[in-house]
Amino acid sequence: MPKVDVSNALPFLPASWLASRESALNEAHARLQENRGPGSDFHGWVRLPENYDREEYARIKTAARRIQSDSEALVVIGIGGSYLGARAVIELLQSPNYNLKKKDTPDIFFAGNGLSTDALLETIELVKDRDFSVNVISKSGTTTEPAVAFRIFKNLLEEKYGKEGAKSRIYATTDAHKGALKGLADTEGYEEFVVPDNVGGRYSVLTAVGLLPIAVAGVDIDALMAGAHDAMSELAQPGAQNAAWQYAAARNGLYEDGKKIELLACYEPSFRFFAEWWKQLYGESEGKENRGIFPASVEFTADLHSMGQYIQEGERHLFETVVRFAACGGEITIPDDPQNVDGLNFLTGKPLSFVAEQAFRGVTLAHMDGGVPNLTVTVDSRDARSVGALIYFFEYACGVSGYLLEVNPFDQPGVEAYKKNMFALLGKPGFEERKAELEKRL
Repeated sequence: MPKVDVSNALPFLPASWLASRESALNEAHARLQENRGPGSDFHGWVRLPENYDREEYARIKTAARRIQSDSEALVVIGIGGSYLGARAVIELLQSPNYNLKKKDTPDIFFAGNGLSTDALLETIELVKDRDFSVNVISKSGTTTEPAVAFRIFKNLLEEKYGKEGAKSRIYATTDAHKGALKGLADTEGYEEFVVPDNVGGRYSVLTAVGLLPIAVAGVDIDALMAGAHDAMSELAQPGAQNAAWQYAAARNGLYEDGKKIELLACYEPSFRFFAEWWKQLYGESEGKENRGIFPASVEFTADLHSMGQYIQEGERHLFETVVRFAACGGEITIPDDPQNVDGLNFLTGKPLSFVAEQAFRGVTLAHMDGGVPNLTVTVDSRDARSVGALIYFFEYACGVSGYLLEVNPFDQPGVEAYKKNMFALLGKPGFEERKAELEKRL
């Protein structure tokens, strides 16, 4: 279970940072546990680690084994919550260089998360001469980016395998009852998995949305779900020892003190897409009604040589949350250099993890001295069970934090604005008046 350390933020928080929010924390916690409050129709993730569909879960495992046996690559088509969670877990547990590694599982490529012609052409080039399958993930089937990508890869599969052969290589994760993709999957006979009605996209990584590609990549999804269940059980207990309460209350206190930007930092490059998943989770949940902490991320120590100057001495409107893994997967000992060209022989014989630990400690103190509060979230190890717990921890803390901020953490009304403009400018039927209005402005 992740542990939260607020000691390096206390100089920036009032003495009553937690006690003064106890009533609000209790109410936020009760809303999640009792399935009430704004957005309660989307509280399905709260007990998902114990209430998930066992039959579908078994089919996910079977489908993953089938893809592993008949495909050299899997193209995952989705955007936002339909791909970030899967990519986050695969890169964190299997490596950001997963596709370059020697392995007995398929390469995983992600498409439909943008509109770059060059990026899509590159993915096509990487899979067209190999046996591959597609997992298309969309509740509606009409979101522009994944829908366009699916048209292209569906056509590629049908040209390569014929219509009958292609349909056995397409896996649709979509609405259980309605929508364009659901209708197509029913008609064509694709194997289907469900995007639950009561789980929003950014909370869906522990559903079929994330679990199928994660399983294909060889991650132990049983351990992932067990870790999430561990966190669910522990965070269901109210009180000051609840790690999600501590994180949410500290964030809220820092926000009220003018710290409007949160930098999620980690010293592991494999954490990059986990941070991207976290940014959607918190940005889409809290950024509304002209309120909310802006979620950003940095990779240490690399970004200390690019963003470090601003963090140290720029405008004092940010705080850091550092995610740490208590144990690493191996060790490297620093060798001796007889000529000591770099002057680092004082490190001879020391493990690299020791250097990283001192870097973390030095950075924390420097940033605190520069006026940047630091929160630390420590995870036991970088394994499936611990990562499952970390996912649930951030989800639960996000729900609590959103309710503390007095917004609905489970809607995203602002996301539709750009879509309507794009549809109008593309000439979608029914948007003619808006198209004319926008073209005048342009």
